[in-house]
Amino acid sequence: MAGSGDKQLSEIEARLHREDPRFARALGAGRPCHPREYRHPRAWLLLAVALAVLGTGIALAHGLLIAAGLVLAGMAGELFDPQRAARRHCNPPSRS
Repeated sequence: MAGSGDKQLSEIEARLHREDPRFARALGAGRPCHPREYRHPRAWLLLAVALAVLGTGIALAHGLLIAAGLVLAGMAGELFDPQRAARRHCNPPSRS
């Protein structure tokens, strides 16, 4: 019974190394970092740009800048979704 548990743990460890090697190395070193699903540097950058554009649009009372800032904020919000990649690879419903 103990051998099967060790086998399962080694399979989980191997899968973790394949999926997110940075997280696996940090966990092995005792300094865990956020898993890949929760690291969003581009999303934060896009959100900062969106808020800057939105604030500029509000300050200048320019509707096009306000709309662009809101669209960029929506795009940044979509990038924060951890299940985004899974939904992108799912099969669309068939048209019959």
